[in-house]
Amino acid sequence: MADRNPNLNSAAHFVDPRSGFCPQTKIFHSLRPPLSLPPIPQPLSITDHALSLVQSSPPPANTTALVDFDSGVHVSYALLLREIRNLSANLKALTSLSSGQVAFILAPTSLQVPVLYFALLSIGVTISPANPTGSESEIAHQVQLSKPVIAFATSSTAAKLPRKLGKILIDSPEFLSMMTESNRSDGVADVKINQTDSAAILYSSGTTGRVKGVFLSHRNLIAANSTLASLVEQGEIEPRTVSLFLLPLFHVFGFYMMIRGISRGDTLVLMQRFDFEGMLRAVEKYMVTYIPVSPPLVLALAKSEQVAKYDLSSLQFLGCGGAPLGKEVVEKFQEKFPNVEIIQGYGLTESTAAAARTLGPEECSNTSSVGRLSESMEAKIVDPASGEALPPGHRGELWLRGPGIMKGYVEDDKATAETLHPEGWLKTGDLCYFDSDGFLYIVDRLKELIKYKAYQVPPAELELLLQSNPEIIDAAVIPYPDEEAGEIPMAYVVRKPGSNISEDQVIDFIAKQVAPYKKIRRVSFINAIPKSPAGKILRRELVSHALSQGSNKL
Repeated sequence: MADRNPNLNSAAHFVDPRSGFCPQTKIFHSLRPPLSLPPIPQPLSITDHALSLVQSSPPPANTTALVDFDSGVHVSYALLLREIRNLSANLKALTSLSSGQVAFILAPTSLQVPVLYFALLSIGVTISPANPTGSESEIAHQVQLSKPVIAFATSSTAAKLPRKLGKILIDSPEFLSMMTESNRSDGVADVKINQTDSAAILYSSGTTGRVKGVFLSHRNLIAANSTLASLVEQGEIEPRTVSLFLLPLFHVFGFYMMIRGISRGDTLVLMQRFDFEGMLRAVEKYMVTYIPVSPPLVLALAKSEQVAKYDLSSLQFLGCGGAPLGKEVVEKFQEKFPNVEIIQGYGLTESTAAAARTLGPEECSNTSSVGRLSESMEAKIVDPASGEALPPGHRGELWLRGPGIMKGYVEDDKATAETLHPEGWLKTGDLCYFDSDGFLYIVDRLKELIKYKAYQVPPAELELLLQSNPEIIDAAVIPYPDEEAGEIPMAYVVRKPGSNISEDQVIDFIAKQVAPYKKIRRVSFINAIPKSPAGKILRRELVSHALSQGSNKL
């Protein structure tokens, strides 16, 4: 798909400078300067793009690139670049891997994973990282989709992989020697990678159906990473930070932030397993300035009493994405952390991460929005019933178009045709609207709207209200079948330790704040809300539980 410049006005097509909306085409355009992207015919991998950015403004020789939180091992930028070169050359020389083939990666976060990603991408191999905690059947489905010629795993995850698939253990002495020993006749320089070539197959979270493999090209990743160079040039962000990585590197958010962090010359503190107190210790020990997070963590920080035990004064920013973040949650967080700015964003695996985000204190102060459209991005708000594109202030399905939009779903032409419009639009499945200033608001997933009689009830709205209750740590709302109404809103609630809040009190708390049709009519108490690695609620698990066991306690 050709890249577009969404900021061009012509006599026939006027774009409102406040909202970015064109009344003639019904398209919303980004209000930010367009990306400066390399010409599509120019061969370029995302590895070369990222490393050229860090080398164009090299950090001091002793700057730490990666830190393993568990072991305390540091890797400098000089060593990281050398390891990527060595591994690229040795993989090319010692294996049969070649451009266009797929490598499946099943490994928890470690110092080896970023090196492996960059090395494989530099020789034209499509990487396909998956959740190492997935079940054997889930992993088998992902392998069937991606058709890898080889898998990279660890001694703890290899047994989950199909027996016939060749494996390399990245925690073995042999692999570590491939990272440390140079190969003079590498042949890596001879590999020509087109920007339109496939770079990664990432797996959608599968919160509402079976997981799908999302094909992303080098061009998609280069476009996402180019926002970085643009922001540094504009002076909108500091060139280097200390970032704590709680996000899994197999997920698009963590994957993109890893590429972006190394491109910036950041120090990346890697945690293999999330641990709340461990996170607080890491911020204090390494003077962390930035953490990309999912909304549940913002909520946990806002409500936790443990944070007072640690020196978190270095923390300046949280980058939050993956699900809507409530205004009340933001306000509670800011009461506790007045000097920490929350940068909200919105994106999908299919859009190569951020399609919209807040930028700067003024935009970040609009806590109800996920920000304005990212550079070179276009959008439509489409009425699901009529297919008509709608102006600002009207709710509909969000469609996106731009250089970050995926190539399609692997081995699923039907899903690709249903999701990608022939004109390049990605149908997100999210119910959204823009305001008159170009801010995007996420209402809910279209498929997750509860159909109560003739009304549509967005679960996310009720969840944010529930989370504002001091007696409630977390909550999820699902549809529950009802003979008269069709579906009723049912809440799963995690009580604060020591709280005895009752079902009637929960129902009454919501009833006072919403229209009658939105009232919660059933409550179940639970120890923890099941969520994806990106923090999205796994509603289908709760629906299955509700249908099989009613509202008994879990």
